[in-house]
Amino acid sequence: MRKLFIVLLALIAMQASAQDIAHYKRVIKALSSAKYQGRGYAKDGANKAGKFLQKEYQKAGVDEVTLQPFKLDINTFCGKMEMESGSKRFRPGIDFSMREYSSGVHGEFPVYHVDTLNYDADRMFDDLAKPEYANCLVACEFWFTYRHGKDFQRLQKVGECANAGLIYTWPSPIKFFKAYGHRVVDKPILWVTPEAIKDVQHVKVNVDNKFLKDYECFNVIAKVEGQRHDSCYVFTAHYDHLGNLGKKIFYAGANDNASGTAAIVTLAAYYAKHKPQYDMYFLSFSGEDANLRGSTWFAEHPIVPLSQIKYLFNIDMIGDNNPVQYCEVSDEGMRGYQLFEQINTEKKYFTSLHRGDLAANSDHYPFATRHVPCIFLENEKGDAFQYYHTIYDTYKTVKFDSYEPVFRLVRDFIERY
Repeated sequence: MRKLFIVLLALIAMQASAQDIAHYKRVIKALSSAKYQGRGYAKDGANKAGKFLQKEYQKAGVDEVTLQPFKLDINTFCGKMEMESGSKRFRPGIDFSMREYSSGVHGEFPVYHVDTLNYDADRMFDDLAKPEYANCLVACEFWFTYRHGKDFQRLQKVGECANAGLIYTWPSPIKFFKAYGHRVVDKPILWVTPEAIKDVQHVKVNVDNKFLKDYECFNVIAKVEGQRHDSCYVFTAHYDHLGNLGKKIFYAGANDNASGTAAIVTLAAYYAKHKPQYDMYFLSFSGEDANLRGSTWFAEHPIVPLSQIKYLFNIDMIGDNNPVQYCEVSDEGMRGYQLFEQINTEKKYFTSLHRGDLAANSDHYPFATRHVPCIFLENEKGDAFQYYHTIYDTYKTVKFDSYEPVFRLVRDFIERY
């Protein structure tokens, strides 16, 4: 009888764990579906996803859900997205994409390929002054342009050179970004794979952009009341992503960051069922891919004093399978990091923790710079990481290995901190 009781307890525990994973997977699948169009701004995908999360938190049984509005300026590409050379058609999201602050571009252009092996800036500018390269697109490997920034900055400015714009080459899978999309530069800048643009002498491009001024977004804030209200724990994850590239392509963002968003939704459900000692806040941020706009707004307009935060967990891109867990820790957060490592060593949730330098790469940063104890958790360099900021970051490529270890590590830390 005693053995049967133990078996039943084990089965119940396994079932509860499976239900958490099922909930986790369901939220990721929903957020990365075509319904939310990459959770961007041009088609209101981010705000629709935010409303979905509001309902998810309510269904999870939290005590309170509020929306915190803010505005941002953002450049978008939801219209025409065409590029071709003769009979060759470039595929958006596969062969090419746009720099986030690029203007639209329409017309036919010669292509000037920079000689990076025998680079001479004066010779390049002399070449670009020749009639055959008037109104051309200058093609060059991205990191080379970065190393020779002063030269290529001239090519981006009207009046400095007669080129029409730039082509940055980037190895497949081609990337797309939003971080600096709060402005639009005068000359268009395209990302293109080296294979697609190799030996191409002329291209026809037809790309629309639309700049959204004072676009209204919102953070979704859920609260589970604890037994004490003098301090709190905070869980954060951004739910926005890259949105659209043209009319047909969208970036699903299953790993980035439907995975982190789903994790804090299930954490909210857990603490709604297990009354915590302290108040718990679950902050689903918008505007992260637009340079941390939502988290910065909250840090500047907190609904709870930042000084009351015992510890903040920012969960971003854990939809992967690397057995080593990457993290970043604020100066104040180092007081708890030894315990965090100790728990992981005891329970063997991950083979090890890899602590990197604190950086402005996710939503923990606005809190870290305001002296909040916090840790950033990201499972990078697994099988899913290669698809970061590409159209291949989908529900089919996301991995679920890191969810339970992250969940348990955070839960155990809170119990002992």
